[in-house]
Amino acid sequence: MLRFLSIRDFVIVEHLELEFEAGFTVLTGETGAGKSILIDALAFTLGERGDADVVRKGAKQAEICAEFDAAAPLAAWLAENELASDEGGCLLRRVIDASGRSRGFINGRSATLTQLREAGEFLVDIHGQHAHQSLVKGDAQRALLDDHAGLDGEVREVGAAWRRLKQLRDNLKLAESGARDLEAERDRIAWSVDELSRLAPRDGEWDEVQREHTRLAHAASLIDGVQAAVTALTEADGAVLGTLAQVAGSLDALTDYDPSLKGVIEGLQAARIGVEEASRDLSQYLRRAELDPERLAQVESRVEALHSAARKFRVAPAQLPAQLSQAKVRLDELKLSTDIEALRRELAAAEEAYRAAAKVLSAKRGRAAKKLSAQVTESMQTLALLGGRFDIALPPLEEGGAHGMERIEFQVAGHAGVDLRPMGKVASGGELSRISLAIQVITSKAAKVPTLIFDEVDAGIGGAVAEVVGRRLKELGAERQVLCVTHLPQVASQGGQHWRVGKATDKGVTRSTLAVLDKSGRVEEIARMLGGSDITATTRKAAKEMLAA
Repeated sequence: MLRFLSIRDFVIVEHLELEFEAGFTVLTGETGAGKSILIDALAFTLGERGDADVVRKGAKQAEICAEFDAAAPLAAWLAENELASDEGGCLLRRVIDASGRSRGFINGRSATLTQLREAGEFLVDIHGQHAHQSLVKGDAQRALLDDHAGLDGEVREVGAAWRRLKQLRDNLKLAESGARDLEAERDRIAWSVDELSRLAPRDGEWDEVQREHTRLAHAASLIDGVQAAVTALTEADGAVLGTLAQVAGSLDALTDYDPSLKGVIEGLQAARIGVEEASRDLSQYLRRAELDPERLAQVESRVEALHSAARKFRVAPAQLPAQLSQAKVRLDELKLSTDIEALRRELAAAEEAYRAAAKVLSAKRGRAAKKLSAQVTESMQTLALLGGRFDIALPPLEEGGAHGMERIEFQVAGHAGVDLRPMGKVASGGELSRISLAIQVITSKAAKVPTLIFDEVDAGIGGAVAEVVGRRLKELGAERQVLCVTHLPQVASQGGQHWRVGKATDKGVTRSTLAVLDKSGRVEEIARMLGGSDITATTRKAAKEMLAA
């Protein structure tokens, strides 16, 4: 769950530090005070895109830190990505400067936006006030049903099978309509494979032959130079080895007068041993070294062959082995593509595999749709939609698609005796908002994330319905950490914790403020929500009764 949130210089928030508790927390305040800005700041930390406009006017950068507990799935993900903390928690940090450049961190280590978003999927589920608008779209409806039913694996399998099927259909179509072009390409690739196979380039060969060529081409210079070195070290008049021995002997005769010279003599003896070893190594090199014009000619011929082939195929010489490997793979593909009967057999097998995977997905979707439809219908009865129905229709697609063999369509009847219609055609925005809220609360109960945030999702409702919504969110808070931005006193009164967001203007600069309300503070805030700026004894009494209830 979310433990701590620090916001600095974000929009109109100069500096806020918030400590969170479990259960149901409500955030209230006047319009424009910055309630939703707190949610936006958290979303930004969880990887949402942002630009320079989020940096408070006059500030150099905005910074948001969010600290969470790390449950087992998140802990495993952090360990896998080498982002785990010794303390066992999860600290997300996001910084954006006035130029719009942002950086992200997880547990003090640099993290990408993708990693922030992936971590966020384990932590928080945010339901925005306009969620009902997205729920009228088919893609959003399908995603919600599949996520609620935990069908990620089945959806991925169907998608992969569909892509394979589509590729084979394209291959067969190309083979049937352009066999001549495929044959020409096959001949060209076959020639490439033949040419390169006869050359038989090996990985790393280009570097090897270049090194050998350099050595053989300079063999005479190498032999002369090494021989000269051996002579200077051991054979010439005044050779290094003899000189070292002579100097050591001279100094040894003086040690009777000054024993400290023994250290110098030991160093000279070590140098003499080193010279002897170097001389032996050079002598062995001379015994192996020889002028080999024949081998030099062979290596030069190989270098020229590799270089010529590289020019012909327009690659670097070192890339010739990879070129041969790629050409062989492409030739195998083209041989299969020109075998139309083989393609048709493979296509039939792919169609069977796709339909088998799609059938499993359809069956699980059907069961999940039936259960979710019943749950939302039941919830609608308490949201001033008595007699209303909700149904998830699964009309089949003739040929299927990347998401399965059916469309997902949310259908609604707002009242008894009214026919079911697509959710997007429900006339009343208030009805749509309430139905969307019912769906969100129900699907959130099945969500795996520990923290749920509802940002003014109760817009457009009031009265007894608002009280029911508040109770639902409170029930949800018994199982999860729930934060709700609300304008409704009926919802606010249900919170276990209550924060009031305000704003103040100083020297033309507007800043957000936040207060954690005690019992008397809650009475005043709910009275304000009931009666506006003029709080009376009547509104205070109503607020107390609402809190007591």
